[in-house]
Amino acid sequence: MSAALTIRIATEADLGALRDLMALSIDRGQAEVLTPAQIVASRAVMGLDTQLVRDGTYFVVEDHGVPVGCGGWSRRATLYGGDHSTDLRNPALLDPAKDAARIRAMYTHPDHVRRGIGRMILDACEQAARAAGFSAVELMGTAGGVPLYAASGYAPLERADTHVEGVVVPLTRMRKRL
Repeated sequence: MSAALTIRIATEADLGALRDLMALSIDRGQAEVLTPAQIVASRAVMGLDTQLVRDGTYFVVEDHGVPVGCGGWSRRATLYGGDHSTDLRNPALLDPAKDAARIRAMYTHPDHVRRGIGRMILDACEQAARAAGFSAVELMGTAGGVPLYAASGYAPLERADTHVEGVVVPLTRMRKRL
């Protein structure tokens, strides 16, 4: 990991840069594991959830001030999906005594993968969720993200592929005890 990498809480001022980063990550970063049709379909269920930014639970990693990664955690029931994924949204607050916090919307710029950015974000999310009283976290892993999550101690719970206009987008629900 480069000493130039820094992590901070994302703000509303970051929204444009975060959307650009996510688009690159989806379009180029998933190209090794998804077909072109799956990449197009995945845009329907991936993207920015601005509630995470408003909640102060979304992080941005920068390299010399340039955003190269982002991701967050949530105390809300929504497991995945962006603002446009209205059928996936559930703003209900989770109970740390019985529910798992959510790890959400993890993206790394395709030119900056394998530099520890994903782990840096996961560590920050897990620490924050633990500090909020959660003892477990769950996420919905994409085909490109599952190897990172598995290497970070997440266990698969179920395959939860989604179908968008006849195209299967592979997803895996995963969990980790903190």
